[in-house]
Amino acid sequence: MSPRASAPGSRAGLPSRENRVRKRAEFVEIQSGGVRVNGDCLVFILQRRPEGPLRMGVTASRKIGGAVQRNRARRLIREAFRSVFAELPGALDIVVIVRRPLGERKAADILGEFRRALPRICRVAASPA
Repeated sequence: MSPRASAPGSRAGLPSRENRVRKRAEFVEIQSGGVRVNGDCLVFILQRRPEGPLRMGVTASRKIGGAVQRNRARRLIREAFRSVFAELPGALDIVVIVRRPLGERKAADILGEFRRALPRICRVAASPA
């Protein structure tokens, strides 16, 4: 399956289950060896891989707020990821850390933060390992 191919049954060009960082050991590895790109309320940690699909995971600690606020933050970040998925390079792991509560920020605000970080993300992905 190509890096941009979707899993059977999902819509073409959108992230699927294989595009998620899922295990704690993977999060720890990416966070310890990755390159940081700081945004307004999000931190993107990037780690290149030799091959494979683009993957993303989200970390939102309890200092962000209760379960409702943390889950809302995760949903907004996943939606922004879906919007920029086609523009991101493959063979890259991204961990997004929510550093500050999102408060009244809307999906468009989070998408804007992703778009502002996109050139730096692409530059890190293109640099030699």
